[in-house]
Amino acid sequence: MAQRLTKRVVDAAEVGIKDHYIWDSSLKGFGLKVTPSGRKVYIVQYRLGGRKGRTRRVTLGQHGPLTTEEARGLAKKSLGQVSAGTDPAAELDKTRAGSLMTSLLDKFDEQHIEVKLKPKSQEDYRRNIRLYIKPALGHMLVHQVTRQDVARLHHSLREKPYVGNRVISVLSKFFNWCEKFGYREEGKNPSRYIDKYKEKKRQRFLSKIEQERLNLALEQARSEGVISEYAIYAIQLLCLTGARLGEILKLKWEYVNWEKGTLDLPDSKTGEKSIYLNEAAKDTLAKIMRQVNNPYVICGAKPGEHIVNLQKSWRRIRSMADLDDVRLHDLRHTFASIAVSSGMSLPLIGALLGHSQPRTTARYAHLASGPLRDAVEKIGLEIKGR
Repeated sequence: MAQRLTKRVVDAAEVGIKDHYIWDSSLKGFGLKVTPSGRKVYIVQYRLGGRKGRTRRVTLGQHGPLTTEEARGLAKKSLGQVSAGTDPAAELDKTRAGSLMTSLLDKFDEQHIEVKLKPKSQEDYRRNIRLYIKPALGHMLVHQVTRQDVARLHHSLREKPYVGNRVISVLSKFFNWCEKFGYREEGKNPSRYIDKYKEKKRQRFLSKIEQERLNLALEQARSEGVISEYAIYAIQLLCLTGARLGEILKLKWEYVNWEKGTLDLPDSKTGEKSIYLNEAAKDTLAKIMRQVNNPYVICGAKPGEHIVNLQKSWRRIRSMADLDDVRLHDLRHTFASIAVSSGMSLPLIGALLGHSQPRTTARYAHLASGPLRDAVEKIGLEIKGR
């Protein structure tokens, strides 16, 4: 079967009981292999040494990670090598054989992490690569890394289940990238079938008394000058808005909409969003002194920049408030818990927090005990009265 390969043609290609091929009518040798499992793989086929030469076939990559036009470009490149007397399959073998993990991880950073991920994800990827992946696998050639190697690394992090699972996620994305660009054989990602550890979701909420202790500690810190005034304002805004840490630290004055009473963020973890301000949050913002030539609300020590790391200041505050087990992110959980206990619906709370998925908000459902208690009391009174 021969027809011009397009995304529509590839998407519509039917799965059979055995491998079958669709060859491109406009570029001889460029084709698509469709397997019984439904995988659609771009290939290029050529003959070395004229008509009587040996036929060879190179896998270009899987449809999805690789677009039809990207595959066509790779096919043209391979066929150009054949015309010049070079065997693309042999060159690919050399490329795979000579690719160290450490150098490819650097290239992955440059071409994928830096270009396609948001700053927080970039930071997480790079930390996992630097601390865990490079020390364990960096010395190996990429085509030599096996599932056993990946499983061994994952097992070494069993005491840190969250970290171990994130490392597997980074490796999965990395090896998919390697397959897309021909550094590993397609469909051989060694991080597949690695069972991730169960993660216990930590939910810590401040009680009313604990919140009062925190407020007193912030006022004490302000009067004694033990931490930056801007750090104090940042913590107060985290409590009053339920915003994520990065959203407050990187908040610019131009995002503050006094008329609407919102923080209109052009970008966040879930994209563009507005954070609604209560009166207490507005009052806090109004007290913050704006610095000349600094666009940020929470100003750092470096001119024109925001506070980069709030952890040192937070450790000082939580120690003063006797809240040593509380993280900054728990202030966001506390905001949500107060909303739930006040009788607000989960969709409304999800909107306030900027959740993109309902299941993210659903973690707070168990806190809505008020309506349940009222219901069970009504049932008890009805039964008792019969």
